[in-house]
Amino acid sequence: MKKYINTVLLGSLFVMGSGCSGFLDEEDPSNLTPESFYTIPDHAEAAIASVYDNSRFYGNGAGIFSSNWQLLEAPTGTSTTETAQNSDLNNLYSLTWDGNTGHIKNWWRGIYQLIAQANLVLDKVPGISPMDEAQKTKILGEARFFRAWAYFYAVRLWGDVPLVLNPQTANSENFFPIRETQENVYAQIVEDLKFAESANLGWLNTSGRISTSAAKGLLAKVYLTMAGYPLNKGSEYYQLAASKAKEIIDSPGEIGLFDTYYEIHDESLGNMKEHIFSIQYNDLVAGNPMGNMFPNFKPVSYRGPSGTGSTVPTRSFYDSYEDGDKRTVDQEGYFYTSYYTNGNGEPFDLGAPYIFKHFNITANGSPGTAGTAKDNLNVPMLRYAEVLLIYAEAQNEVGSGPNMDAYNALKSIRDRAELVTPAMGTFDQNSFREAVWRERWYEFCYEGITWFDMVRLRKVFNETTKGFDDFVGHVNLSSDQPLQEKHYLFPLPIPEMQNNPNLTPQNPGYPGPAGSN
Repeated sequence: MKKYINTVLLGSLFVMGSGCSGFLDEEDPSNLTPESFYTIPDHAEAAIASVYDNSRFYGNGAGIFSSNWQLLEAPTGTSTTETAQNSDLNNLYSLTWDGNTGHIKNWWRGIYQLIAQANLVLDKVPGISPMDEAQKTKILGEARFFRAWAYFYAVRLWGDVPLVLNPQTANSENFFPIRETQENVYAQIVEDLKFAESANLGWLNTSGRISTSAAKGLLAKVYLTMAGYPLNKGSEYYQLAASKAKEIIDSPGEIGLFDTYYEIHDESLGNMKEHIFSIQYNDLVAGNPMGNMFPNFKPVSYRGPSGTGSTVPTRSFYDSYEDGDKRTVDQEGYFYTSYYTNGNGEPFDLGAPYIFKHFNITANGSPGTAGTAKDNLNVPMLRYAEVLLIYAEAQNEVGSGPNMDAYNALKSIRDRAELVTPAMGTFDQNSFREAVWRERWYEFCYEGITWFDMVRLRKVFNETTKGFDDFVGHVNLSSDQPLQEKHYLFPLPIPEMQNNPNLTPQNPGYPGPAGSN
């Protein structure tokens, strides 16, 4: 499908129909400022394209054999590494990160760059005239969505964070912002998403632009998070989450589960059906960034023996799936244990399970068909499968146990995995709760979701007992290290604290800059 990718050269935006006199009267178009740029509708489109472009910080590099997204995977205990050549990544796996860890600094920088670009759009686009009001509202809705999405990451990673809502310059009164309470940050996230929800964005946008269903789905996820730790808003917010998710579940036709797991990572099906919101990738601009999941120097792709193996499944997590779970079947589910030499040659055994969920068969090759070498696969941020399990979990918490709709939402996830779901009458509230949690661990592994489940639930899946341990004291089998209370939050980056003294104090359990309190 067509993807919304920023390939606009700013200079081309100034090619306007004008006579010779108008051309001579124009200011130098190479001397751009926010005031001279935001003057016509095309400028608004280019500006929002830049917001989409900034969202790809998620997949940017984080040193040798590492990527930003690994911040959300290494601490979960569901993955390990075959290379151990990146000290920052090793610190994430061993739960010994601090405010100088590269991934943490990159996430802060990436989040606030995205927020800054969204704030520019929200500040400047309203003043563009003439401009179609529906087009303007949609662009503002998209910008509000991405600002909410960025702050949702920030508040879950660091807790109290600066809440910057306007463009900043060195002369801005709020140039050194203080940390705002989590309560207030979440209030702004909800406000932004409600605006996006009402911006007439279209129900599902196959171009990759933000849709109404994406705004509703992210809002359901935010409400579910607010119901749990650390805000503990409880039943009222579980009800809000359930109701918002149900709006998507009850919608006609366009949205649903794919029939097979292969379709989830089929690049031709990006932004369709199950894919409600994804970060957009196109090899012409930026290719899919999940290559660090490739096995270390094994010829699974057109590149031949390559890959880093810096994020690979732990055997204990892979083995914890139920017998017969389709998600573990070689090359059919979320893992593969064999592939084809150079992508399209003779089959060979990989010797261990690896992550197949983000493997692009079209780009890397399949039996008898050479790979295109162009990895246009998007990175999923919100799938319909998550909407179903948000509803199942939230509804169960509202009542004294699941209703039939919640049961069916869980069952549909297990049906695709070809697993038998116990009859509804066998569940009570607690057993259904843990059944949903387990499906979340199995369904959303390696999608940047599991760590945040651990934090909001204060629980961690135990691969040995198949139950759930308290967060504090749970030992990650990948590192044989226990999680501590300080791990609920990441430390603020030291360079940011040095540049802005108003960010103190550092989060509990972590050292701040030298000489700080």
